[in-house]
Amino acid sequence: MVTEYVLKIHSRCDLACDHCYVYEHADQSWLRKPRAIGGATVRWAARRIAEHAAAHGLGGIRVVLHGGEPLLLGAAKLREVLAVLRSRLDPVCRLDLRLHTNGVLLDETLCALFDEYAVRVGVSLDGDRAANDRHRRFADGRSSHPHVRRALELLRRPEYRHLYAGLLCTVDPANDPIAVYEALLAESPPSLDLLLPHATWDHPPPRPGGGTPYADWLGRVHARWASDGRPVAIRLFDSMLSAASGGPSLGESVGLDPVNLLVIETDGGWEQADSLKTAFDGAPETGLNVRTHAVDAVAALPGPAARRGGLAALCETCRSCEVVNVCGGGLYAHRYRTGSGFANPSVYCPDLKALAGLVVPDAGPADRAHTLSPAAFDSLARGPGDPAAVAALAQAGLSLTRALVAHVASGLPDGAGELEQAAREGLALLTRVDLERPAAVAEVLAHPCTAVWASRCLRPPRAARATLDLAHLAGIAASAALHAGMEAELPLPVRDGSLHLPALGVLRLGRRPGRTIRVSLSSRGLFAAGRRVTGQDPRWLPVRSAAFGDHTVLVDDLDAFRGRSGWRPAGRLTGSHWEGWRTCLDGAGKRLEQDTPAYARALGAGLRAVVPLRPGPPRRHRAGGLRHPLGAVGLPPPGSGGLEVALLREFQIAKLDALTTLHGLVESTSEAPGRILREAYARLAQADLWRVTPGADARDRFGGLSAGIREAIGALTASGSLTPHGVRFVAGMRATVDAWAGD
Repeated sequence: MVTEYVLKIHSRCDLACDHCYVYEHADQSWLRKPRAIGGATVRWAARRIAEHAAAHGLGGIRVVLHGGEPLLLGAAKLREVLAVLRSRLDPVCRLDLRLHTNGVLLDETLCALFDEYAVRVGVSLDGDRAANDRHRRFADGRSSHPHVRRALELLRRPEYRHLYAGLLCTVDPANDPIAVYEALLAESPPSLDLLLPHATWDHPPPRPGGGTPYADWLGRVHARWASDGRPVAIRLFDSMLSAASGGPSLGESVGLDPVNLLVIETDGGWEQADSLKTAFDGAPETGLNVRTHAVDAVAALPGPAARRGGLAALCETCRSCEVVNVCGGGLYAHRYRTGSGFANPSVYCPDLKALAGLVVPDAGPADRAHTLSPAAFDSLARGPGDPAAVAALAQAGLSLTRALVAHVASGLPDGAGELEQAAREGLALLTRVDLERPAAVAEVLAHPCTAVWASRCLRPPRAARATLDLAHLAGIAASAALHAGMEAELPLPVRDGSLHLPALGVLRLGRRPGRTIRVSLSSRGLFAAGRRVTGQDPRWLPVRSAAFGDHTVLVDDLDAFRGRSGWRPAGRLTGSHWEGWRTCLDGAGKRLEQDTPAYARALGAGLRAVVPLRPGPPRRHRAGGLRHPLGAVGLPPPGSGGLEVALLREFQIAKLDALTTLHGLVESTSEAPGRILREAYARLAQADLWRVTPGADARDRFGGLSAGIREAIGALTASGSLTPHGVRFVAGMRATVDAWAGD
């Protein structure tokens, strides 16, 4: 079955991009094609697509209008094309109609037309002006960047925002990856496609200096994107994560899913994927035409059929590779070599292998803690998630934190100051502990505040404060060494008159000269300022723990990085405040174990720390900030009797954010869909608690929450913003609410 079609409506372009596969690569068939598609060809194309959809009972298909530059067709003829497609296909199935453009000609007239016919618009942009002008120029050398920016301003306007499908960027290692990422993000795209430039073994991509420059470039973007909290869907990264966990590939660039796509040229010719134009002249051609051949006849040809062969269709090198389930052998066109055809690894094989290790740590055929099985995914969608699923999310978070810390370490400054020296010695110690006692390092990195610290370090620097933050790496290393009982000596940074040891405690020093203090570590503990620090030392404030039903959690009121975006952390709890927290946490854990045992087991598998918050409403979560750390929840002061409800709510949000790091659930960057999903998922747990609570008030609360969840599910389903994983996730939520129907 074919579910996606690229309809070429104009075969020429108003730009002269030197990396364009249509005009600059091996296939030059554009010279033999009509400039514009004819009305009869459009009608035949619509007829063939409708026949295929009806014959196979397809619920939905996607048609992408393409070129050349499709806007060269003009508004009047575009209207004719759109009218034919809508009139022929809407009665048969759900039509996802899109157009991809360089943006130069986009104006209000065209936006109004696309609004009328529900056409979503994707735009090509390679980043900031310097990056974009490297390849995307007019034939006379003029920059196209201002024209594209004007088009994107139009698509961001409230009346047209729903038409904005996303941006496509071609990677060039000569461009600054972070500058490109920030420039693309500034355009508020709903999604990003980062594409490797088309190349083959006959014409390999440039590799200045050798190595894996494309993986290195993409790896830097991935680290920044992850530290920013995945503010936008990036299909390449999402596809790798999805494919690694057995989900859909989300595209043809990676993964082993069959490619169910065909192209219709301006002359009506059926062709394979457009990227094949980079292989050899005539590579995508089939010799068939919409006037004479149905879709099934084209799909049965050897070329299209080879794209549906999965693992068996790959060469032996790929079939035996440990990351084949992630990269899928790479884009089909990139495997071409004269003599052996497409029976080769991708010409980007080293980069894909390296990138798989960055995006999906420990990628390979064995069971991996950073991935979720379909059963685990479904258990989370239904609400609590089984303990194994929650533990897998926690391990995924640990993999991400390791990657973030590695990227922080790779950018340590070379300065000779005290703080720079502390950071470098901290890295050396952390590396040594990780080699000899990796479990001790994992213990500290798994503390949720470590991810917050690393994310903060990877954002734009703030002068002296940034250097102080980087030096915190020494504190992380010291904590790991103390957990391991290893001997070491290193300088620790002094922050607000104290030494901070994550997940262990704070040593108050008062006013002292210098920005660091040298400490000694051993199996006997910490030695600072000339003496051993013991539990009775009045300078030492330990991170305390509290009973939580049958489990124990840290109550972290000390860590310098516990103030995640939106949280207002309280200071050190003393006296009756501390006793109140201990009593209420234990009581809340016991009640949840009795009333909602499934949620209690999930909390036991994933909750590591509670961060006490100050009274008052939380700050608004900063868009693009680090997502909720899975292992920590921020809670208001106890005493109102609602600690169980707050715990369930916050942990649900933490689970959803951790799951979103593995699988994008919504594709739009508009806040609404993500906010609706978050709120509905949080209410799912709260409703389950009220469902088993006796009393009229509890019944009313349960009824209101379950009705609100149903309304949210309806809104999400109708929004069209759910990814395939999002559709599956929302279906799981719906199944839970449907099961409550008799309550």
